Amino acid sequence: MRRRARAAAVAILALAPVAAAAREYRYSVDERIALTRDLTAEYATAKVSLPRSKKPLPFYPETGKSDLEVWSDAHQEWGPAAQMGDLVQITKIKFERKRLILEINGGFKGGRKWWQRIQVGGGVGGTMTPIGGTSAIRANPVGTSIALIFPEGVPELDAQQIKEMLKPLLDFEKRSATEQYIESLPEPVQAAIKEQRAIEGMDRDAVLIALGKPNRKVREKKNGVEYEDWIYGTPPGKVTFVTFRGNKVVRVREAYGGLGGSTMPELPVPK
Repeated sequence: MRRRARAAAVAILALAPVAAAAREYRYSVDERIALTRDLTAEYATAKVSLPRSKKPLPFYPETGKSDLEVWSDAHQEWGPAAQMGDLVQITKIKFERKRLILEINGGFKGGRKWWQRIQVGGGVGGTMTPIGGTSAIRANPVGTSIALIFPEGVPELDAQQIKEMLKPLLDFEKRSATEQYIESLPEPVQAAIKEQRAIEGMDRDAVLIALGKPNRKVREKKNGVEYEDWIYGTPPGKVTFVTFRGNKVVRVREAYGGLGGSTMPELPVPK
């Protein structure tokens, strides 16, 4: 009896690795093929800086958080694979029991192909040009990989659900960096940008989006503090003065045909 029990125990132990391997993936072969087909070659806009990394960068979909220490260390060691606003591409998917790994732009060893680094010379000045054209220089940026970590095991997900989980990192709607920047601003500033006007508290980037480049700039110092006026328009007609202290707007004033018409009080004396 004891021999039979011992034999049964040995058999169970022998089968344990097989059972563990069987649980390694929650997806069937057909599901993995379908998910790979739906995600591979998909483009997205980076919403954050993505560092290069030999090991997949940890990301926890359940909380929408990254492992900031790992990401920071990778960025310091290898630099960025993509900056905010860059267009990136999913190039490979790897399924594990508790991780779903997405290769970005060919992974750590990705980047431009060997033939895209070849340049030919000729013409005036001996200019060197990549054989794939100048766009080939930017066509395949360096890559990295992101690991979606599920402590209880990878659940059954479709491509759209994975894209939703990746929203803190990637925007699959391919919006521009400018659109993403505007969405990060306070609502009053967003409203002013839509109405193409400047308000106090805006930074220089927001003013450029709202009004474009100024006709001219004037710097002056008052009470020991430097100010810079961005002047829009020319008389006769409306002229708008947007005054910055540092990177923030502290006053907006409009004048019509040189007749004045200040819409804001005088500059406050800094404390």
